[in-house]
Amino acid sequence: MLDGYGRTIDYMRISVTDRCDLRCKYCMPKEGIQKVDKSRILGYEEILRICSAAIELGIDKFKITGGEPLVRYDLMELLRGMRKLQGCKEITMTTNGQLLAPHLEELTEIGIDGINISLDTLKPERYKEMTRLGDLQKTLEAVELSIEHGIKTKLNCIVQRDFNEDDVIELVDFALSKGIDIRFIELMPIGIADAEKGISNRETMRRIKEVYPEMKADESRHGNGPARYYRISGKRGSIGFISAINDSFCESCNRIRLTSMGYIKPCLCYEDGVFIRPYLEKGDKELKQALEEIIRFKPAAHCFENIKEVDHHAMAEIGG
Repeated sequence: MLDGYGRTIDYMRISVTDRCDLRCKYCMPKEGIQKVDKSRILGYEEILRICSAAIELGIDKFKITGGEPLVRYDLMELLRGMRKLQGCKEITMTTNGQLLAPHLEELTEIGIDGINISLDTLKPERYKEMTRLGDLQKTLEAVELSIEHGIKTKLNCIVQRDFNEDDVIELVDFALSKGIDIRFIELMPIGIADAEKGISNRETMRRIKEVYPEMKADESRHGNGPARYYRISGKRGSIGFISAINDSFCESCNRIRLTSMGYIKPCLCYEDGVFIRPYLEKGDKELKQALEEIIRFKPAAHCFENIKEVDHHAMAEIGG
């Protein structure tokens, strides 16, 4: 359906948990977040009902996120249920990769349409410092296995000042050597990330062009997100840039978000959201009407320039 600004909303990001097995420094405090009682987390049947209502409104593409979605018990059960929904065209997932490898056979069987894996460095000690708990080798093995299973695999990278700037070219070369896309995502000032120092994608692009001046725009479709892609002649895979801060894409935004506790956020930036759970109790008609109303009043643009309005929850609580 169209929102109040004429944008087609056909994509929903679904956070299935606020929990994560890592403590990435731009996402969660070192000590973690205060965990929500499991009784307050949406059950799979509730999520499927919301998806069904969303499909009736024209939302037919879904991204499973967290926290880390693979820490949620029996996630495959939800994915199988979503795959059975009439009208569901696409299911993808974002993960840090630490728990991914054992699930790839089943994900392939279910027919996952794509997996985005977070990877900010190829240096083991730096990876450990950034994630606080992570093992780089597990993520690298997951990348290899995901590709081997024929799953459309992408890497997500956040570049931070005075931390991993010098990893950019190494990460680009790694991704393109595997024939997969890598996306550089500007750090957004949400939760504790407000204290971190991000780097604009303009600067990251300049760094890449110093090594690969022949980089040219790639107009082919790569997914449902706002990334602008570029190709390097003779290389497989593309380089994407998601530049929410320095190159706003709000005019073409096509998504809403469902948090693990049942809030619908029409825009990632704003703290407020609509608690959808009461409408589940009322009935499917009321649920659909509530979603329709939320979409109709989706904000025109984000508010990252006004820090007072920005959501101060950790990204893991909102859904990455």
